[in-house]
Amino acid sequence: QVTLAESGGGSVQAGGSLTISCRASGYITDAACMAWFRLAPGKASEGVAFIHRTGGTDYDDSVKGRFTVSRDNATVTLSLRMNTLRSDDSGTYTCAADPCPGEFSYWRGSWRKIWWAYRGQGTQVTVSS
Repeated sequence: QVTLAESGGGSVQAGGSLTISCRASGYITDAACMAWFRLAPGKASEGVAFIHRTGGTDYDDSVKGRFTVSRDNATVTLSLRMNTLRSDDSGTYTCAADPCPGEFSYWRGSWRKIWWAYRGQGTQVTVSS
């Protein structure tokens, strides 16, 4: 059993910053791949940021240069630092984890589309303009 618990969501003004986190517990190790997905009203879920077990990262084009994904391997905690937030960054942010077989090159092209083994309940981020 694996549980993912997000925290740190909230309301912020456009241009501001926020950091959200996801703590993994249960039978999961630092060898897992992890990612953040975002669901906004009226839109399909979209992949925001990904980190491979080797530390390789990938981002959606809309957040490149503004968001930074990182992981504390000791606690298996995923974080997303969000800077220069915009109103279209608003949504429910959900973290996902997977045992992560395969190399970074494969996951870089697939992480947005695959079925992730574990997902959290999400944390709400609201950016007001």
